[in-house]
Order: sequence, then structure tokens, then C-alpha cells
Amino acid sequence: MGSGKSTVGRALAEHTGWPFLDNDELVERATGRTARQLAEGGEAALRAAEAAALREGLAVEPPAIIGVAGGAVLDPRDRKRIREGGFVVWLRAPADVLAARAVGAEHRPWLEGDAEGWFRRAVSQRDPLYAWVTDLEVDTGTAIATPEEAAQSIVAALPSAT
Repeated sequence: MGSGKSTVGRALAEHTGWPFLDNDELVERATGRTARQLAEGGEAALRAAEAAALREGLAVEPPAIIGVAGGAVLDPRDRKRIREGGFVVWLRAPADVLAARAVGAEHRPWLEGDAEGWFRRAVSQRDPLYAWVTDLEVDTGTAIATPEEAAQSIVAALPSAT
């Protein structure tokens, strides 16, 4: 959340010609409800919807670009699906950058209040899990200046068989 998945995903789709499936769209397709509606029902409902969205995204005929919810790595089964699902890119940014980008997003009610604190806790918990599933890490917080540059770095790193 706030790492640039949607923006970089669209830029990557332009470079490759592959379809881009955004997590929020996949959640709605899988459940008929928005991420905001699901989040209001509690974290368990949101995580179940994100897992359904991941399965739906991975069912798309490759090659495709799938924007996966950041919380999907919390479930061991979903971590395995992600790791085995294709070439995995982690768009990484510091907690303060993520918070600044994500605050005010209508579909993220859990950020109301101490958004930066929430991101610091999430980054601490999730970074080792992201590292485990990742083939390529791209810094979208400081080193990469634009989504276009991030997409170009991903294209350059793609395996030739992809």
C-alpha cells in the first residue's frame, strides 16, 4: 500500500503489452465488494478477499502483471502461491514514504489515526516475508525517481523465458 503497485503495474503493462490486474479490481471481481466495504467488516474478511483476489489473479493465463495486496504475505499458503506464481517484484519504500502516499485513501480505513505507526509495524512484520517471496526488489521510495524508471528496471530484470 503506497509502494506504487498500481502506477508501476500500469507502466510495466505499457512496456510489455501484458495485461495488468490490480488487487482492488481483483478483490471486487472475486467478492462483489470494495476493499473499503470489506475492511469495515474486519481484517479477517479483508484478508480472505485478498486471498481470493490472489487466486483469481494467478489463474490468469501468463504472462500477466498481478498487483497483489501487501497483506497477502501474512498467510503461509498465500506466500507459497506468490513465490511459485511467477517472477515476483517487491516495490519497497520506507514506512514514512508509504504513509505519506497512502493517507487519505478512501479504501484504507485502518490508516485513520496513526498511519505512520501502522506502516512502521507493518514494514517490520512484513519485510522478511516479502524478502522470502521476492525475485527482484525495486526501491520506489528513494532510489527510483519515477514509476517509469521502476518499470524499466523491472523489464531489464525479467527472465528471458518470461
